[in-house]
Amino acid sequence: MTLMLSPNLENPDAFYEALTDAQRDLSDEQANDMNARLVLILANQVGRLEDLREAIRLAAPAEA
Repeated sequence: MTLMLSPNLENPDAFYEALTDAQRDLSDEQANDMNARLVLILANQVGRLEDLREAIRLAAPAEA
């Protein structure tokens, strides 16, 4: 699998709304915990370690 980097969300606005709604009444710590769980759930969907490593590399902050 090659990581898809072009937009592929079925409805990005609805996804953003669902994510922000789910976190609206959470503390920062609870929202961070939820985001970590979401990352693990989505990583499980990807499954392939090579692809996950590439995604980590792409998501990491640019070196200064």
